Amino acid sequence: MKTVIKNGVLLDNQNSFKKADIEIEGKIITKIGENLATENCKVIDAKGLLITPGFIDLHIHLREPGGEHKETIATGTLAAARGGFTTVAAMPNTRPVPDTIENLEALNRKIEETAHVRVLPYASITIREAGKELTDFSSLKQTGAFAFTDDGVGIQEAGMMLAAMKQAAAQDMAIVAHCEDNSLINKGSVHEGRYSKEQGINGIPSVCEAVHIARDILLAEAADCHYHVCHISTKESVRTVRDAKRAGIRVTAEVTPHHLLLCEDDIPGLDPNYKMNPPLRGREDRDALIEGLLDGTIDFIATDHAPHTAEEKAQGMQLAPFGIVGLETAFPLLYTELVKKDVITLKQLVDFMTIKPSESFSLPYGQLKEGATADIVLIDLDTEKEINKEEFASKGKNTPFNEKKCYGWPVMTIAEGKTAWEKGRVQG
Repeated sequence: MKTVIKNGVLLDNQNSFKKADIEIEGKIITKIGENLATENCKVIDAKGLLITPGFIDLHIHLREPGGEHKETIATGTLAAARGGFTTVAAMPNTRPVPDTIENLEALNRKIEETAHVRVLPYASITIREAGKELTDFSSLKQTGAFAFTDDGVGIQEAGMMLAAMKQAAAQDMAIVAHCEDNSLINKGSVHEGRYSKEQGINGIPSVCEAVHIARDILLAEAADCHYHVCHISTKESVRTVRDAKRAGIRVTAEVTPHHLLLCEDDIPGLDPNYKMNPPLRGREDRDALIEGLLDGTIDFIATDHAPHTAEEKAQGMQLAPFGIVGLETAFPLLYTELVKKDVITLKQLVDFMTIKPSESFSLPYGQLKEGATADIVLIDLDTEKEINKEEFASKGKNTPFNEKKCYGWPVMTIAEGKTAWEKGRVQG
């Protein structure tokens, strides 16, 4: 049976609304127009709702296998659907790591069995993410690897990174990098700045990230490799990526919602829900991230969804693990804080969460057009509601945004033509 979404509004390229219906048959959008026929169709009334492509998040942690007490593929992808995401890319810092054909095949089977939305699995750059021995990029690509990363740890040896980039380039695959020089971390828990000095806590300096990015950009140029920077966080890093793009080097970068919206000045006391890696930086860094997003230095937004248990986070700022959850709050937060405050347009926000990540990695998703895969989210822009971590589908409740009032809530997510989430219920 065909499905017709009636009475919704779409965004055009001028950031204006236009009324439209969308017809779906199977997994494909077959018609977009006004007053589409509904005979013998399932009808979804989208009156008063914005219709956009399903969001794409190329940096999340699903924890399975090995960390099911924090998150599973099932709970994490339901959280994704609840947040409007129809495509997510899962980081490989699991146990076991998807570093062999066998491990990646097992992960793919679990995704097929339990995921509510599309999951693109990363494979690791090195065996066990130990930074000592490269994985077999060719066989992992053939087994379905999306790209290669040792996210969670930076590749410390330049020779190892250059060899990885050459192997990735030979496979026309990307190297995706967590950028951190371990010799500069200084056992830090937060950004090295005003907050760390006031609290008497070891800080992670900005140069810890920027120096790795600068090194890797030159290596990527030498290897002719697509190099992608994870969760960029400092003004020095933005400047370095901007210079690289001007030089014609194939580098892309992502930024998280929390780095766009928060800085060290916003951390209340020693709340470990404000502890993430990279840490919340200075106000000038946050401003540079917004500027970099607007001028194209930073390509798209990714949540770095990183669930932990309440017991783990209760260990305090210095001992608690890094990371916060973000899938279920990303769009409402960014819409409320950036669009409604006229920092960016609604069209820009939607693009940063759909077509921009898709274009960066040559994915066939992120557009509403006839013939495209029916990945769609319906959004209520007008209702204000508090973020309530107890309502999360994710096992992780570790967010600094609990009880914040937001607009822009997804109310239905359609993935490959099927309803993945609607008002808290799993469909199909």
